[in-house]
Amino acid sequence: MTDNAKNRLEKLKVEIRRHERLYYVSDNPEISDAEFDALMRELITLEKANPSLVTPDSPTQRVGGAPAPELATVTHNVNSPMLSLDNAYSDEELEKFHERVVKNLGDENLKYAVEPKLDGLGASLIYENGSLVTGATRGDGVTGEDVTANVKTIKTVPLKVDVPKGMERFEVRGEVYMPRGAFERLNSEREAEGGNLFANPRNAAAGSLRLLDSSVTASRSLEMIVYALIVTDSAGKPKLIPGADSHHTAMELLRKLGFKTPDVNIVKNMAEVKKIIASYDKKREKLGYDIDGMVIKVDSFRQRDELGSTSKFPRWAIAFKYPAQQVTTKLLSIETQVGRTGAITPVANLEPVTVGGSKVSRATLHNEDEIKRKDIRAGDTVLIEKGGEVIPKVVKVIKSKRTGAEKKFVMPRKCPACGADIFRPEGEAVARCSGSACPAQLKEKLKHFTARTAMDIDNVGPALIDQLLEKKLVSDPADLYYIGHQDVMRLERMADKSATNVVDSIGKSKEQPFGKVLFAMGIRYVGARVAKVLAQNFKDIDKLMVATPEELEKIHEIGPRVAESVSVFFSQKANRDLVEKLRHAGVNLKAGDEVAVSQTLAGKQFVLTGTLQTMTRLTAKEKIESQGGRVTSSVTKKTDYLVEGADPGSKSKKAKELGVKIIDEAAFKKMAG
Repeated sequence: MTDNAKNRLEKLKVEIRRHERLYYVSDNPEISDAEFDALMRELITLEKANPSLVTPDSPTQRVGGAPAPELATVTHNVNSPMLSLDNAYSDEELEKFHERVVKNLGDENLKYAVEPKLDGLGASLIYENGSLVTGATRGDGVTGEDVTANVKTIKTVPLKVDVPKGMERFEVRGEVYMPRGAFERLNSEREAEGGNLFANPRNAAAGSLRLLDSSVTASRSLEMIVYALIVTDSAGKPKLIPGADSHHTAMELLRKLGFKTPDVNIVKNMAEVKKIIASYDKKREKLGYDIDGMVIKVDSFRQRDELGSTSKFPRWAIAFKYPAQQVTTKLLSIETQVGRTGAITPVANLEPVTVGGSKVSRATLHNEDEIKRKDIRAGDTVLIEKGGEVIPKVVKVIKSKRTGAEKKFVMPRKCPACGADIFRPEGEAVARCSGSACPAQLKEKLKHFTARTAMDIDNVGPALIDQLLEKKLVSDPADLYYIGHQDVMRLERMADKSATNVVDSIGKSKEQPFGKVLFAMGIRYVGARVAKVLAQNFKDIDKLMVATPEELEKIHEIGPRVAESVSVFFSQKANRDLVEKLRHAGVNLKAGDEVAVSQTLAGKQFVLTGTLQTMTRLTAKEKIESQGGRVTSSVTKKTDYLVEGADPGSKSKKAKELGVKIIDEAAFKKMAG
């Protein structure tokens, strides 16, 4: 390679990094997209001709590489663990924080830095001699997951920076997030493909950053804003930041180095803090990304050192959490949907509106009684709220907006999917379809059967299920095990390898534990926990099928309603035929000789809140239930522990009010193993 070509390659890398910074960080591009693409193509061509000169910090390395078998574990700097922040939900709690700070520091030279709290996934980046060497998730604050290959695909993360003397090794911490526009595009693509939708941008960002295939991460348009800088010596011990003695000066330095930082507002008192909190609350819907609160930090590093930290939180910072967002919109009409057990659920069609960071056009109305209680009518103006769910809920009707043209909801007498009679069992709020061959029920049964919590069948999503039903390849879940490679090949967009993956995934599921098979059958009132209890007590399907309600009720956790439902389920010929088809296909219908699991959590009631970093909520739930504990959705006086992850919600406040013990993820892992 000539010196001219080598020099050109290095010059291109510097020039492209500069334009990336101008476009993605400063939002002030100097050249067109076409001109930028031309520079990138030239660099790619030069590197292809000279592969030995490709460096890890080259802009071409953002595209992602081969999938990793699993994410490795990273231990964070023991001198600076990634602590979470204490939360405030009211002005009174902010005042208490301020009083504690003033008590220790006085207020003569006190300044606060106030900045938006992004709703994403916490991450750490480590640089050595200006090059990015490690990217990791926050995890439990002590250990996280190595996502270096994935963070390299994020355009707002510099791969190479020109550092001043004294910053040979430094770490930045921040939040990886997905802008709302990217989130809407991703969900639209998934919906078109028949895939499951992400509930919110935070979940989408967290899932995308932790993917094993970095090329997929590269397509997800993630961004990162950094909010902390730690300069360390070769042993990892923090030292002074060159030219920065406060948070706002450190952020200025990071901006000069090419990092994207939050808007930092410097104020002198709590009254100004509250004004900024209120102003961001009014404009947060227009930011283009989700924030769930504001972070208030003591600005001076010297004063931070004086205040120190507890084992969980820094004493010099607090997060003020905004309440769930509520917006008004028009309820255009009410339709009904059919679930896997025949449940008829009313759903509101809304005038599209943005709430909680995403556009919504539907809301659940739960059941007929709920509609009557809230007096919800088609044509009403309603207040809706979106929490962590995909579908929001209607909070109340704005009756002052009524014109008289609104129409009351009447539960249909016939199923909208099959035309069978709709009935409402005595004592229940839910109306049900009586049709045994209802196509809508079958579709939902198949979705439930293949779900991760049930038979966990990869490659069989809603779109494929629709095709299987359309081609009449399945009439019940057991038919999945009789589908051959050629059957799948006849479906749309199915190549040989894709068909093989589908058939292999279905076959692999035959070995699922008996408890999961029971849950997959979709017996009314039998959740994953109860299914496991039944499997442990009856050991095989034949014993369970002949059990009487009285025998079932003798089991701890099995009440009259569940006992009756199980007995009725197996008394029906269609369900007995289903069992025989599963048996003939080779599906596991017996409980194995499982290793005894300690029941140290027996009788304990848990609630989970926030984002767990080292496991999913489902994994945490399974850990608790396998050791005899229970997981509920709301905090009550009966709750023994609230497991608090990152960015917890209002459940934390409720737990404090009721005196419920709050434990973090690390404490939970010690408790549950």
